[in-house]
Amino acid sequence: MKYIFEVQIKPGCHAEQYADAWVRASELIQQAPGARGTELHRKIGEPDKLIAIAHWDSKAQRDAMQEKHHPEIDNIIRSAAPFVEIRVLGSYEEPEWVVTPRQVKA
Repeated sequence: MKYIFEVQIKPGCHAEQYADAWVRASELIQQAPGARGTELHRKIGEPDKLIAIAHWDSKAQRDAMQEKHHPEIDNIIRSAAPFVEIRVLGSYEEPEWVVTPRQVKA
């Protein structure tokens, strides 16, 4: 499953500040059972807007991590809070099927 959210960097702050906190928190979160990695991307044309994606084996494992996790994760998240606004976009299951167009050879 994917947990996706949008990060808006507040005026006067920099995406690199959030990225530093993201990496530190992710290193701890990724120790939890079911954690499968994270991604952080800048929006094209809007460098103060990011999309964050966390990959998990299941929603239940992600929920379990949130219920009982390393206390330093909360400290890191609080340290980043003053320079960002976060909007949860949602949780998405892995697709049951994927449609990809066939490659056209030139």
